[in-house]
Amino acid sequence: MSMGCSVCHLCRGVVRCSTLQKKTILLSCQTKHMTQPMRNMMSIVEVRKDLQKIVGQRGTFSDDKPDRSSLHSHLVDDQTKLAPRLIKDSLHSAVIPLSDKYFREKYINAYRNVRFGILLEDLDLFAGHVAYRHCDPSVVDTGISPLSIVTAMVDEVNIRQSVIDATQDIIMSGHVSWSGKSSLEITMLLKQSDIPVLDAQFVMVARDPESKKSAIIHPLQPVTEEEKKMFEAGNRNKIRRLEEAKESLFETSPSVEESQLVHKLFQDTLDARSKSFHTHVLPEGSVWLESTKLKNCIVCFPEQRNIHYKIFGGYLMRKGFELGYANACVFSKRVPRVVAMDDIIFHCPVPVGSILLMSSQISYVEKQHFTCRVHAEVMDPRTGESRTSNVFHLMFACDGNIPNVMPKTYGESMLYLDGRRRLRRSNTLL
Repeated sequence: MSMGCSVCHLCRGVVRCSTLQKKTILLSCQTKHMTQPMRNMMSIVEVRKDLQKIVGQRGTFSDDKPDRSSLHSHLVDDQTKLAPRLIKDSLHSAVIPLSDKYFREKYINAYRNVRFGILLEDLDLFAGHVAYRHCDPSVVDTGISPLSIVTAMVDEVNIRQSVIDATQDIIMSGHVSWSGKSSLEITMLLKQSDIPVLDAQFVMVARDPESKKSAIIHPLQPVTEEEKKMFEAGNRNKIRRLEEAKESLFETSPSVEESQLVHKLFQDTLDARSKSFHTHVLPEGSVWLESTKLKNCIVCFPEQRNIHYKIFGGYLMRKGFELGYANACVFSKRVPRVVAMDDIIFHCPVPVGSILLMSSQISYVEKQHFTCRVHAEVMDPRTGESRTSNVFHLMFACDGNIPNVMPKTYGESMLYLDGRRRLRRSNTLL
């Protein structure tokens, strides 16, 4: 067998590598074996209903919250007390039935393609369902999980098809690809007519619903060589995330190359005739970075609550994406394509009744690609106190020429460098 092949442990057949990333090969092959006829596959609506049962969510917001105090005794203090889980234990598929013209109304955009923001909602929901399958809520007689599993971050979303047909069903497949003591990495693949449209990796964390502290989960036991490689990749991803956090411009100074670039940008905006460091002119074909802001404000109503009575993380991602997309349209004066998303981090939950303040800004442009950063703050209307809930990094592309962005201040220069790092790291320029 060549180095460009993998083996599916369900059929022992050879899977030849295509242009997809290697991490999706095993998932794609397993999906073929576990997918039932469409009429028997769980729909995304049924996934939501099943999750509601698993966490014991009441039917309406006016109902009392369920008493979960009796479930605490089912949590353990030592991971060795929990049996290891296999990848196939969490392997799961669901359908987004876009072939139903009434169902697709929620998913379709003005160009009769799929709204990407809605897919983010479904990805978040599906990742949570896969995580609970790994943690096996059936150990409790009531069928309710003693755990509270929430999204910690979206590690990456890779777009395979920039335009997704809104008339064909989408098959979502996913499984746990790595687990630690209280966190899990969920790998997901979306296909349409057997063609991959995107893959994503979410990091979920388990909490004790009462104390809000970390809860111990079942370890993951890889079996095949391919699964072991996947697990090792999960370990590397964890290390990479820690290293990237240390190298953040909030923590360390720019590199020598980046410092030289910032100085070059500063020089390009100086008025040579004034001989002053305080007089700035805008280079031709550019706009000031500060002029690329677009904001909105959202009142968080109960209808957008998640199964834990906070605002649904998928809803936050959709609203963040849609603001970033609107800004991308205003900036480019075209209909842009989303090409990647990077490091959506959930810093704190968003309570029902809070006010969400979102601000987007184009941070970097290279050729026909550009980065948009969306910052979300949650504010308590009773105290006026606010804190960061989410930061989104979106990468777009469009046809034709678009202006460069020029920073004025040091803070804007750091925003510029951060956008540059993320766009180049995404490999969308290749």
